[in-house]
Amino acid sequence: MTSELPMVVEEDFPLYVVADEESGGVLVAAEEVEGFFVDPGEEAPEVIFLRAHEVNMGRRRSEDAVLRIVNRRREKIGEYLIGRVVLGDVGKESSDGKISSVPYRFFGDRCEYPGAARIWRRWALAVAMEKGEWLQWPASHHGAWLHVVQNAWFASNHRAVRYGADDVVHLDGAQISTKPGFFCALGEAVNGPGGYFGSNLDAMADCISSSFREGSQMKIVWQDFRMSQESLGRAFVDSVMEVMREFKVDVAIC
Repeated sequence: MTSELPMVVEEDFPLYVVADEESGGVLVAAEEVEGFFVDPGEEAPEVIFLRAHEVNMGRRRSEDAVLRIVNRRREKIGEYLIGRVVLGDVGKESSDGKISSVPYRFFGDRCEYPGAARIWRRWALAVAMEKGEWLQWPASHHGAWLHVVQNAWFASNHRAVRYGADDVVHLDGAQISTKPGFFCALGEAVNGPGGYFGSNLDAMADCISSSFREGSQMKIVWQDFRMSQESLGRAFVDSVMEVMREFKVDVAIC
């Protein structure tokens, strides 16, 4: 498994768009953000948007703001419900027409995965995910990758069900070293690269039960099962198997 972050192409499109949810009006659209993707307990007073392409100076606050992640085609790929925001002192406009910094006071929750910002930029390129791409990221980023997968899945109006058509899905236990990595691997196996099929045991159970209500059946071939037990712990793997048995998922252990 890699310990280095993959190279991500930087492009100068507004990745982050804050809008008033009720009116739909854009408050700010910027290329980068500081202070939103942070470790719990490390929140700064303000969230600062950098290299802003658009700022609504006529509306300095919103009680029901939403932060949208958009790709290079301005299509929404992710979303965070923010709540109240208040505009601070805006920076100067540069020669290319962009505003250097746009600070907002955020009163709602922020994303607790610092690594998600870089991963969102990869998703925003609007280039199809490759199989096993999540494995290019270090194990410390598996939780952030899973967070982006889950957020993007529902932001794109997918449901917590199985979309894949294969009767048999394969899990490679030799590649799974973390619990978030297990759900990354399971989501990809069931729903293809970038696919979601649960982010914890309860969510996995919801996905399985919903898929069965849709008339879909599934067999999982879990290769290198013992390596998964060693990496993830027997208690966690036993809990996974218990959920599978509860919903009569056929699991072949190799």
